[in-house]
Amino acid sequence: MTDSNSGIFEAEGKALGVFVLPMPVILNNEAYFEGENLSHEQLFRCLYEHKKVSTSQPNIVDVCAMWETVLSEGYDEVVYIPMSSGLSSSCAVAQGLAQEYNGCVQVVDNRRVSVTLRHAVMDALRLRERGLNAMQIREILENTAGDSIIYLGVSTLEYFKLNGRATAASAAIATVLNIKPLLVSRGDKFEACDKIRGKVKCQKKLISNMRDEAERLTANGARIYVGAAGSFADAEAAAEWENMVKEAFPEQDVRYDPLTFSVACHTGPDAFGMGISRVAAE
Repeated sequence: MTDSNSGIFEAEGKALGVFVLPMPVILNNEAYFEGENLSHEQLFRCLYEHKKVSTSQPNIVDVCAMWETVLSEGYDEVVYIPMSSGLSSSCAVAQGLAQEYNGCVQVVDNRRVSVTLRHAVMDALRLRERGLNAMQIREILENTAGDSIIYLGVSTLEYFKLNGRATAASAAIATVLNIKPLLVSRGDKFEACDKIRGKVKCQKKLISNMRDEAERLTANGARIYVGAAGSFADAEAAAEWENMVKEAFPEQDVRYDPLTFSVACHTGPDAFGMGISRVAAE
């Protein structure tokens, strides 16, 4: 089981054998759920229109209800892989709730979000196929938490200003000078690692950094997952970024997903990113 921060939604989850908890987002004081009654395209257009958008934690009642559903359907154990504890307290809350289930629910904190959270789910499925139990899967995923990285280019600091992560002055200067901050996360909060003038230059720098990370993570013959994401309302812009990444990583099976709500609400529109993770289930 995971949440929609993974980019996996109900239909795909059923095909994979994964239960998915939709994450809430507050839009104009109304609650919506990712992948259910609000699409990524709709959210990204709301960001363009500067509508009031914020994230919210999943209701603990909904979390427990899904665990109860899974266990009542004949499954002995649940492996729950939520978004990183470094980005939300929902993981810690779930870990506390799981203590009431006598080990039948294992909550994994492998410090992933968006495309790298999907990578963790893929690892869990492979480990399940090898016959590992829930506790063993949790231990492997948590022990390999550091084998992953995300870079994210932000087109505007406006939303960081709204969330208190940038001053109004710095946001204005960045806009005038066409500065695109490049952010990095290794499992905790996103931190600025570079400031680049121009979108294309920022995208090229991001890809260059990721080529270096790919070389590091594939040392000793290891395989990696490569994912791209973006908060583009314009399908053509999304395709351009996807193609740029695929051209830079022709040897990899690159998957593109819209940037998940929990990240996009803070970055604003036209953000672009990549996530790479070493395959753990080998």
